[in-house]
Amino acid sequence: MSPLRRRWDEARLALMLLTRLPAGRIAHEIPLGRCGWAYPLAGVPVGLIAGLVHWGALGLGASDPVAAVGALAALAAVTGGLHHDGLADFADGMGGADRARRLEIMRDSRIGSYGVLVLGLTLAGIGAALADLGAAATPVAFVAVAVASRCAMLAVLVLLPPARGDGLGAAAQGKGGRALAVGGATALVCLLPLGAAAVPLAAATATAAAGIAAVARRRLGGQTGDVLGAVQMASEAAGWLVLSVI
Repeated sequence: MSPLRRRWDEARLALMLLTRLPAGRIAHEIPLGRCGWAYPLAGVPVGLIAGLVHWGALGLGASDPVAAVGALAALAAVTGGLHHDGLADFADGMGGADRARRLEIMRDSRIGSYGVLVLGLTLAGIGAALADLGAAATPVAFVAVAVASRCAMLAVLVLLPPARGDGLGAAAQGKGGRALAVGGATALVCLLPLGAAAVPLAAATATAAAGIAAVARRRLGGQTGDVLGAVQMASEAAGWLVLSVI
């Protein structure tokens, strides 16, 4: 198999893993750890779809808050709520008495009060920022935020050890240096069209990711799939909030 075909299949696997978008069938097995470089790339169609929904709603005469809700719904639909679930589970797990109990709670499919509160406040923050930005929240900005937040997720996957020996966080770890370099380059390309706003956006997503990672390292001993979902959502929220105030 040619290297180009191998990269194409890895990108499709990342799209299958992080979204509900159709990506065809892959005829051969690919370890999850090989597709991490394409996590930021998977943010391109996610951000583009949500941005077009937002732009289209405004074009049809919807108010800024209604367009914001439409974009949030599109983000949830395209990803299948994958990262939303991770953030809620992470928030619930942090209430556990010890590391083992926290990991056990995070694997429970039920959502608790902490999860509801944190997820609700995060979505409210994103929605408020989008409503404040109005037409300034362009499809280009949506792509930039989606890609940057998934690059932050990739960085945590690479830099933190798995908190347990099984699960997505362990399975998805691979050769991190090259993956992070390619993912970072993808994010840079998507951030450049924002001009000077790219710097505070990148700083905000990195800070949010570092905060979640620090808590996960201290409370869990490393990262899990839920931690990665929490990183993506927190980074996305931080990115939009910063764009709304600069």
